[in-house]
Amino acid sequence: MTKISIQNTDLTFEREPLLHPFGFKGGFLSELWQIAAQLQTASGESATGPGVQSVLWSDGAVFAEHSESGGNALMLAMTDHALQLARGQSFETPFELLDAIFPEVLEYGRKITGRPDLRSTFALNALVPVDLAAWILFARKKGTTVFDDLLSEEFRPALSHRQEAVTKIPLVSYTTTLEDIDALIAQGNFFLKIKIGADPEGDGDQEKMLAWDKERMSEIHERLKDVPCPQMADGKIPYYLDANGRYQKKETLLRLVDHLDKIGALEQVHLLEEPFPEDFSEDVSDIPVRLVADESAHTEEDAIARIDQGYGAVALKPIAKTMSMALRAAKAAHERNIPCFCADLTVNPLMVEWNKNVAARLAPIPGFKMGVLETNGPQNYRNWEKMREKHPFASKEWVKADGAEFPLPDEFYETSGGIFSADSEG
Repeated sequence: MTKISIQNTDLTFEREPLLHPFGFKGGFLSELWQIAAQLQTASGESATGPGVQSVLWSDGAVFAEHSESGGNALMLAMTDHALQLARGQSFETPFELLDAIFPEVLEYGRKITGRPDLRSTFALNALVPVDLAAWILFARKKGTTVFDDLLSEEFRPALSHRQEAVTKIPLVSYTTTLEDIDALIAQGNFFLKIKIGADPEGDGDQEKMLAWDKERMSEIHERLKDVPCPQMADGKIPYYLDANGRYQKKETLLRLVDHLDKIGALEQVHLLEEPFPEDFSEDVSDIPVRLVADESAHTEEDAIARIDQGYGAVALKPIAKTMSMALRAAKAAHERNIPCFCADLTVNPLMVEWNKNVAARLAPIPGFKMGVLETNGPQNYRNWEKMREKHPFASKEWVKADGAEFPLPDEFYETSGGIFSADSEG
């Protein structure tokens, strides 16, 4: 196959306000920057890849040290640097381009943030629009708009399913009220992602965090414990807890687990994502809930390390850690019989389709009848409907998905959700 050679690049962004402060990881967001990175080949063909920046998610230390706009500006500078590095590069697959520029982008990020310990995920978040632009060029080079056609034999086993629908996972943040939760259930949603690990007084106190989490889970479980859930074999609403690395010690987490057991909620906790900091290396196989690796699983090697540590699932984020890294992590997990699913970064409607293309091809999480896909954009963006109008298939039910599921008809698979149909500007 003739190599794709990059000659020119371009970069733009827009600031999208959120409906309300979005709380997780002990902090709050008010807006998310929408990125469009363009790659132009030597033959004049161009592709624009979308991105959404989340400084708080990708490295909470950078978020804490800067204003919200300042942190976003640093990540945007890294995307710009990645595009400079991409000029003059030639590659056969997007994996080659990512491997060529990722180390230098990470090192550049460490210099401009002044943090030698900058998390790899911060660089990968910055690289998403560049990587997705490369995948669009790769699809055009192969003359296809079908996602399956882009998967080589080594990745096909991990993405061999063809789901007829995927269940939407809405987000319950620190500020989501019990009435908001009632509304989500009334809309047909049944699998809730609940943010824990709050910092109620902003002082990082682990005991206060634990107390807040206990009270929060008690309130939510009291509200939902008797709500019937026909989608699950046990008839109960399943919970998906996300701590974003806030628990410093296993003992503290086990105290939360004991509380969940005491109030009768533990059996409904199907996933507990990233409870510990990235440098936490203790064995976790004795914790009686399926732990999920997310932002700590930057690369394929990181995912394997987490699996060896005792984690029982991997959250894939093509829209936050690049499609290239997500496919490698999916392959590694599949080879070790570890389930995967796709989590959100509060991305725009078109980026949901990039995530959905992977989620549609993954085996269901044990205990579920269909695939799942976290998507919380409609809950958080002020201009969600206006953003959706930019989608090339905005009127299709598999895009709107007004119920609790994304239907996945043949048209979705034939068009890959529209990700290759037009340049992606969010």
